[in-house]
Amino acid sequence: MVGPFSKANVQGWEEKSFRGHTEYIIKDDGGRSVLAANSNSAASGLFKKIDVDLESTPYLNWSWKIDHVLAAADERSKKGDDYPARVYVVFSSGPLFWKTRTLNYVWSSNQGVDAEWPNAYTASAHMIAVEGGREQVGQWRTYRRNVREDFKKYFGEDLTQASAIAIMTDTDNTGQDASALYGDIFFSSN
Repeated sequence: MVGPFSKANVQGWEEKSFRGHTEYIIKDDGGRSVLAANSNSAASGLFKKIDVDLESTPYLNWSWKIDHVLAAADERSKKGDDYPARVYVVFSSGPLFWKTRTLNYVWSSNQGVDAEWPNAYTASAHMIAVEGGREQVGQWRTYRRNVREDFKKYFGEDLTQASAIAIMTDTDNTGQDASALYGDIFFSSN
């Protein structure tokens, strides 16, 4: 278990601000505790350093719900690199910062499910739309991804360890607002 938000537990999670402050708080949603994120022209995320053995537990599991998508955001450009919900996995293949790469699983405002693209700011991050558009807005969505296989597919290497997990609801580039709820985040063997 990486993010036991249903137990109102955010122990071990730290904030990293890129621009402004996205508010992250535990709140009740229909009788269960979740992590709520509210961003207004801001980009800060929560991350948790954790060594994940991807040989035994390669599957990342999570759920989320958003209030609305972002208007007219070209997510493949720097001006539109914002997402109402994002979970990412950090891989470090050495002590040097340029060896750090990330897989970003996003709720895309304008790309379809399974669309993928390099991050607008850095080649060391790859974006994968696990949800897209307005159709599922306001509904809890649950996902399971084999991050080891995704890393091989998008970066061409087979890494057996992940070093951190992060979540971010960000709107700094578009100047909009976004709200998301995050359920538990955990790794599993299948």
